[in-house]
Amino acid sequence: MPVRVAVQMDPLATINIAGDSTFHLMLSAQARGHELWYYDVRSLAWQAGRVTAQGSPVSVQRVHGDHYELGEARQIDLGRDVDVVLMRQDPPFDLGYITATHLLERLEGETLVVNDPRSVRNAPEKVYVLDYARFMPPTLITRSAHDVRAFQREHGGGALVVKPLHGNGGKAVFKIEADGGNLSALAELFGQVWPEPFMVQTFLPEVAEGDKRIVLVDGEVLGAINRKPGEGEFRSNLAVGGYAEKSGLTDREAEICAAMGADLKARGLVFVGIDVIGGKWLTEINVTSPTGIVAIEKFDGTDTGGAIWDAIERRLG
Repeated sequence: MPVRVAVQMDPLATINIAGDSTFHLMLSAQARGHELWYYDVRSLAWQAGRVTAQGSPVSVQRVHGDHYELGEARQIDLGRDVDVVLMRQDPPFDLGYITATHLLERLEGETLVVNDPRSVRNAPEKVYVLDYARFMPPTLITRSAHDVRAFQREHGGGALVVKPLHGNGGKAVFKIEADGGNLSALAELFGQVWPEPFMVQTFLPEVAEGDKRIVLVDGEVLGAINRKPGEGEFRSNLAVGGYAEKSGLTDREAEICAAMGADLKARGLVFVGIDVIGGKWLTEINVTSPTGIVAIEKFDGTDTGGAIWDAIERRLG
């Protein structure tokens, strides 16, 4: 049966339709006959026990420059007027994002929210991954440059990677060389820009061979791509110039996926992307607005959007 779907996402006019996972999910939903609505997270509201948004009916097509058409906007009740909310706006994972999860959590029992807002709030990418620290490279979370220098000595004095705890898309990720020359200045900068501590990890030379994105749907592996850094970069995120290539899973990567699969499903984390370097080092578990399904479909010939909708429809059933 047709499903009424409201998509909470960034402005449709700004997306890259060639690789955007949310747009791909919208196309898949539309192909199944589902009814699509679009709204901006800034229009979320609560009154008299109801969660609402300013939504517009929307149709999409893979035509550059003419990829969507919006109908007349009106206030929609997200508990009564739709069956599914896709929470797909990009981070930053800030108080605005967290507040949206609190509001959407109030739809429980009426409307299915994907991914589950309570679990998204409680599982930010670089914090939830600590549940699986046994698969991670040596890692430190701190505000102290002194702690970082001690960590560096403890792990052989080599290069480090420093990144914001709630960043995304490879933004503000720095490599600190073995001499640690600009470490103090960088720690000061992070302390001024972000109120939370930052994450430090030993630099993994294997990143030159790629940073693998593995997509799991309801805890099961859907597929993987290997993202390689562009020229002059050590970051392999597609958003900062990396490129994707076809990939399978190593035995260690399969072990990592098996270790977390049941927990992801139990938490209502339907669409998840994990990042693994060197075939063995888990670095992030992406639950807010994961990507990668377009490239996986291109390389593997699988219906990635359809697989995600199958999982959603099973939960609705």
